Amino acid sequence: MSTRTKIVVGGVAVGLLLIPFIGFWWALLVVLGVPAAAYLALDPGQRRRLRRVSRKELNR
Repeated sequence: MSTRTKIVVGGVAVGLLLIPFIGFWWALLVVLGVPAAAYLALDPGQRRRLRRVSRKELNR
């Protein structure tokens, strides 16, 4: 299993565990918001490198 897949599975598990405590919409916000905030925290050079690596993995 790739590192990206492990992160996605972990995020889904955390979201499912949070639903009973904070509600569906807040759990969804956490699952989608944390990775988005992490991406936006990168500087432009790191974002370019991340996009380039992602495209290479997709064989583009």
